[in-house]
Amino acid sequence: MRKGMIFAVSISLLTLIYVVAISGRAIGLIATGQPVAILLGLGVLLVPVLGAALLAREWWMAVQVQRMADELASRGALPVDDLPRSPGGRVDRGAADAAFATAQQDVEASPQDWAAWFRLGFAYDAARDRSRARAALRNAVRLRRQGAAA
Repeated sequence: MRKGMIFAVSISLLTLIYVVAISGRAIGLIATGQPVAILLGLGVLLVPVLGAALLAREWWMAVQVQRMADELASRGALPVDDLPRSPGGRVDRGAADAAFATAQQDVEASPQDWAAWFRLGFAYDAARDRSRARAALRNAVRLRRQGAAA
């Protein structure tokens, strides 16, 4: 397994352990029957429920991105990470900017093409703009789902 996958699974397991532990404490507070403890228990229970929902959302997104990558790979259209890198492994900024410009033009030319948004997401990632990369990949997932539903 890749380092990223090991890290993601490890963090997910730690989060799951936390959710179980804090849920037990919350249920204990609720079980006291005292109004203040019940309210506090409900508030504490909200944290693990929210955490579990966010964790599930992230894994669902990861599965969707992998499916898109598999589909593009089967068509021979998966973006190739051949950008020059520094000795430390960082992508050359000028090369990342050029790749980004190309990907952005593709999206502007075909704004409903999920594959163009997928490539834009990875171009954002190469340019170290993680929040926009995730937004572009979410848009790619949405467009792919809409295309499948149509």
